[in-house]
Amino acid sequence: MCGKFTGMASWEDVVDFSQPLTRRPGEGDGGGDDEVRLYRVNTMLPVIVWDAETRARRVVRMRWGFPDPQDWRRPRPIHARSESIDKREPFRTPFNAGRRGIVVFATFNEGEEVVKPSGKSETRQWTIDPRDGKPRGFAFVWDRFEVVGLPAPMLACVMATVPANALIATQIMANQDDPRMPAILADEDWATWLGESAAAPAADIKAVLKTVEGVNWHAAPEPRAPRAPRKR
Repeated sequence: MCGKFTGMASWEDVVDFSQPLTRRPGEGDGGGDDEVRLYRVNTMLPVIVWDAETRARRVVRMRWGFPDPQDWRRPRPIHARSESIDKREPFRTPFNAGRRGIVVFATFNEGEEVVKPSGKSETRQWTIDPRDGKPRGFAFVWDRFEVVGLPAPMLACVMATVPANALIATQIMANQDDPRMPAILADEDWATWLGESAAAPAADIKAVLKTVEGVNWHAAPEPRAPRAPRKR
């Protein structure tokens, strides 16, 4: 399941992507390279939310992963299944309260469970890249948590997931019983997910969490990090 993804630095504070950003890093009208940023579980994400008071979108930084009740430093859970996101806690309350957000990404990673000749298993990381430079939005739910010892409430979020599409299910997760992938929102569904129309029923909001099929994305194993030289 997705535990890291990338985005462009220039996208972090943009809340309206109605004008497609299709330039690749380094392309443009004489500008410098746009920085590629890596986001992981337990790091701060730029989450687009709907501010009902100002009737406008804004970006709020939140930690990826709800705080574990036994130790808030531990991010758990980090994902919410779309099928039960409106029924099971700790997701049901923020979902129904409109605490839903969007995080824009460029590429994302999925893990393949591989059994080595020794019989031990390891996770091989694959990077999925649409290769068109278009920003897309992951669906998240978020909440505030009062944590003893912290001066202010913690804002934390979890990623909504859906059944994996054919590319991921067959190429990366063929040996998994329940392959999953992030819920990627269609451009026209952003407003519904964010709750910009208070009249939208919960069933319509949940319905935007769909598996993206029929894609021609590129999936490739992530290069292994070089081993540190042995000390002599």
